[in-house]
Amino acid sequence: MSGSSKSHRLFIAGFLALSLAGCGGDPNAIKEDTSQGGVRDKRTAQQGLGGQNREQGSMFGPGGLFGSKPKEADSSTGIAVNAYLWRASLDTINFIPLASADPFGGVIITDWYTPVETPNERMKVQVTILDRELRADGVRVSVFKQTQSPKAGGWIDDQVDPHTNTDIENAILTRARQLRIAQGGK
Repeated sequence: MSGSSKSHRLFIAGFLALSLAGCGGDPNAIKEDTSQGGVRDKRTAQQGLGGQNREQGSMFGPGGLFGSKPKEADSSTGIAVNAYLWRASLDTINFIPLASADPFGGVIITDWYTPVETPNERMKVQVTILDRELRADGVRVSVFKQTQSPKAGGWIDDQVDPHTNTDIENAILTRARQLRIAQGGK
C-alpha cells in the first residue's frame, strides 16, 4: 500500500469519525422514561417534540451542511421595517424619481428633482425608517437642496428650510396612519 493511499484512507476515516460524532445527542440531556416504554431527553419532552428530528447539535450548526435556516428564523420574511411607514414613504414622495429603495435596510433615496416653478433649484430626499413599529420617531427625512450658479457653472449646495424635513415626516406619518386604519388596524 502506498503512502498516498494510506494517508487518503486515514483522511476519509477521520472525516467519517467526525461526521458520526456530530450525529450524537446532547450528552448533558436528562433522560426520562415515557409512558410507552421508550426513553427521550427531558428537554425534548417539555417542548413536545417527542421523536421529531431536531437540528440542535448537528455537526455544521443549526443549518446543517447546506445552510438551511431553522424554522424560527424563517418567521420574519418580507421587509424588515414597518410596512405602513414604508408604503406611506413611497406614497408621499412618489412625485420624485427614486434612485434606490432598500426595504431591508429601510432606506429610500430619490434622484435629483427640479420643480417646474424653480428651474434653478433641485432637491433630493432620503427617507430612513428606523423601527418596525409605527411610531412618531420611526421615520427620519433628510432633504438636500442645490442651486444652479451661473458664476460657478454648476450646482452648489444650498440651505434647506428646517421645517421641510419635519413637514415631510409628518406627511409620511399621517399617510401611515391612514393605511393602518384602512386595513383595520388599531
